Amino acid sequence: MTANAAAIPDWNHDGLLPPIQPGAPGNALNRSPYIADLAGIIDRFGTSPERIAILGGLLRFRSGLHAAGITSGFQWLDGSFMENVEVLENRPPHDMDVVNFIDLSGLDQQALGKSHSALFDPTKVKQDYAVDAYFVQIGGMFDEAAIRRVSYWYSMWSHRRDGRWKGFLQVSLDPGQDVVARTVLNSLGGRQHD
Repeated sequence: MTANAAAIPDWNHDGLLPPIQPGAPGNALNRSPYIADLAGIIDRFGTSPERIAILGGLLRFRSGLHAAGITSGFQWLDGSFMENVEVLENRPPHDMDVVNFIDLSGLDQQALGKSHSALFDPTKVKQDYAVDAYFVQIGGMFDEAAIRRVSYWYSMWSHRRDGRWKGFLQVSLDPGQDVVARTVLNSLGGRQHD
């Protein structure tokens, strides 16, 4: 287990990541979204062939973002993948939900949309990478609309459909994390992604 995998809290008795680190006071900063490194996430959640395949898809999706020049920002990771869905619903996860908070400063956004349109096509991304991808642009004005977008995702992801509170993870888009993460994934039996 990598050191950062240990920083991700265990699932609680409901099979969910807790919204606040167990035992921490309500005003503690150690809360959802839990900041983790990519290798730690793979080490912690790469527990079955289905999960390993989804993590491989996440790495390929990130590789596409990096190839497009999108290397600044972070991702929120959630969905049934971050839950003990094998016990909760007696099934493996089918995909991972990812909100990409991306800084496009210095990038030609029109050219990016044309040359890498498949990365922004939700159907294609889900089919090719097993990722439900959503995007929020950061690095610009922090206005009411930006606050509403972040609030939307936080409120959507801090509860299950049945109303139970849950936590989720945050990982940097820094490509440097992906090299170590690929090594961890390959050691778990994932196909080679080099």
